[in-house]
Amino acid sequence: MTAHAELPAGVPGIDVPRLAAWLARELPGSGRIGGIDLIAGGRSNLTYAITLAGGDRDRIVLRRPPLGHVLPTAHDMAREYRVLSALGTYGSGVPVPAALALCEDETVIGARFYLMDYVEGRVLRTREDAADLTPEQARGLSEELASALAAIHTVDVEKAGLGGFGRPSGYMERQLRRWGKQWDASQHAIRATGMVRDLPEYDRLVARLAERLPADAPARLVHGDFRLDNALARLEPEPEIAAVVDWEMSTLGDPLSDLGLTLVYWAEASDPVLLPVGATITTAPGFATRREFAERYAALTGYDLADLDYYVAFACFKLAVILEGIHARFLQNATVGEGFDQIGAAVPVLLGRAHTVLDARSPW
Repeated sequence: MTAHAELPAGVPGIDVPRLAAWLARELPGSGRIGGIDLIAGGRSNLTYAITLAGGDRDRIVLRRPPLGHVLPTAHDMAREYRVLSALGTYGSGVPVPAALALCEDETVIGARFYLMDYVEGRVLRTREDAADLTPEQARGLSEELASALAAIHTVDVEKAGLGGFGRPSGYMERQLRRWGKQWDASQHAIRATGMVRDLPEYDRLVARLAERLPADAPARLVHGDFRLDNALARLEPEPEIAAVVDWEMSTLGDPLSDLGLTLVYWAEASDPVLLPVGATITTAPGFATRREFAERYAALTGYDLADLDYYVAFACFKLAVILEGIHARFLQNATVGEGFDQIGAAVPVLLGRAHTVLDARSPW
């Protein structure tokens, strides 16, 4: 292993000498650390690409919680590592990076973390990212993403060793309560800034969602934040989803909650308003419509989508709550970067969209 003086310096969130010593013990043959680059950060867990030299791998990936204070039950590294390990060893058909090692000793880098294989692929998010995509490739990616979601939702959780991964009984009811508490906390924070948000459609939406709570679905693995830009894509020789990433919200629950959120994120060129979150690349020529995506998913899973309007409306509610929390932090001057001033305006749009979907009894 290289001397400390040769190691990369000044990497936020990583104690590089301690990590190098830990790697030498836990992943013998991995070689020395040649470089560490933050490849994803922000409100989610932090993801670093580690370049190695002189070992059996060129690159690996490290995931750790965000810097600063986090809730005690949030950003559970062991949970992410468990689901990746299960899906990789069970032969689930879900494309995921191979899980390599878990470290629950916070003294190594200052937080729990895990390592996984580096997967070559592109994160496709904006229309600019689609500049080199043909319509045929866009269509292929749409179909492959629907296939990946169907594969997640048809995993045999018992055979995969994930039988105790969550509590599917009462899942949607708990989700309604959980996000309602988050909304209340955000309103309290906004009022503390001297601002008042008049959003009466929120309370009416919660009441409508409570009235139509679906019966418990069979226990299925859900990703929790499934969308195109939470996957790594390849275009050659054929479009494919190389890996589904960001499993921090995964659990056992109702699979249609995943599908509903994916459809809310899935933008179409004809949409009157594009949300300031998620990918806009799906407005490019060739990408499937929301209806086509859902139809492919249904054909692959055999699941009944008769109540899909409810799940889309619920996803609008969930995303509105998340964005209201971001808006509250923006008003508290607790955000860093650009675009946060647009987040608050998306909340009433989402609430209105949810009511429209419920009124029409149609997700389209």
